[in-house]
Amino acid sequence: MEQSYHIPVLLKETIGALNIHSSGIYVDCTFGGGGHAHAILEKLGEHGKLVGFDQDEDAQRNIPKDPRIIFVPYNFRHLQRFLKLHNIDVVDGILADLGVSSYQFDEAERGFSTRYDAPLDMRMDQRQSLTAADILMNYSEQQLHKMFEQYGEVTNAKTLAKTIVELRGTQTLKSIDAFKQALRGVVKGNPNRYFAQVFQALRIEVNDELGALKEMLQQIPPLLKPGCRAAIITFHSLEDRLVKQFFRRGTFQETEENPFIMQNKKNELKVITKKPIEASEEETRRNPRARSAKLRIAEKVRGE
Repeated sequence: MEQSYHIPVLLKETIGALNIHSSGIYVDCTFGGGGHAHAILEKLGEHGKLVGFDQDEDAQRNIPKDPRIIFVPYNFRHLQRFLKLHNIDVVDGILADLGVSSYQFDEAERGFSTRYDAPLDMRMDQRQSLTAADILMNYSEQQLHKMFEQYGEVTNAKTLAKTIVELRGTQTLKSIDAFKQALRGVVKGNPNRYFAQVFQALRIEVNDELGALKEMLQQIPPLLKPGCRAAIITFHSLEDRLVKQFFRRGTFQETEENPFIMQNKKNELKVITKKPIEASEEETRRNPRARSAKLRIAEKVRGE
């Protein structure tokens, strides 16, 4: 495991929450640097199994030589499909540590960080074609406005979208520096914070992060054995809201209150964390990235 790749956030709390037993099957939806995976393997016996998902090719260099690991080089939205391919119908625990790894932020050419000049890429899966530059050059003003407003919570999203559409007629917004320079005039407040929000919106759109998260969450109830748990770590309010909503209601469908219709959709999940678990002061001192982390845990209810 490459320690510099990514310091696992809320490690003790997450591993503790999963109640790992030695012969169980566990899923790490976001293998990354293998930090959480390594801690799970330490608790597994020879008959235990760990299935790790990661769409980022770079994560594969962190797979330890261990016969108990099955690695799936795809997005966790395909959870059920790939587990079935490996003859796994139910599991004893599911973990996901969402967001971008420290390694991805530090690899300049990936285009995730506002600190370096690099192509505006932001693809977590290099096999897909859509990049951040493609979005900036081709999305309509309305699409850009909606994206920056919803995914980045950018205060002047409308002005930003309008400016991008005007600028791209004469400039190619393909590199981080060119993009930041071109937009100097519309930056509101702290430039670092402003561009962090803009980049967050682009990254979420490029990788369809919220769509993938919703699909993954919906696969948790049928995959978990009764009494077993899912632990999800989020890094911004949009993700946290989705996890909180799904754990509490077991669905993303808005249920209308109708006295003539029997609501037969029963939530198979029980919320373990009424409030999300956050990193201690000591952890945030060691790893500033942990400051925005929120861990939510749910358990599959046992049959009546």
